[in-house]
Amino acid sequence: MKSRVAALLVLLLVGSAAFASGAPWYRWINTTDRTILCSQIPPGVGWILYQGPYQESRCKKQGNPE
Repeated sequence: MKSRVAALLVLLLVGSAAFASGAPWYRWINTTDRTILCSQIPPGVGWILYQGPYQESRCKKQGNPE
């Protein structure tokens, strides 16, 4: 009985992940040399959010990923 409950919980957790959407991409600009890059997370100290969100890693198609 416990193994069935555990299996059901695992299926529910894995199944819910199938409906998750991807994280959006953003353009970040370096405050010292004005370099621009595309990343989902802040690159670190000295970078500020420039543009976004974008749907893909080239930062060409605007909007949130579906």
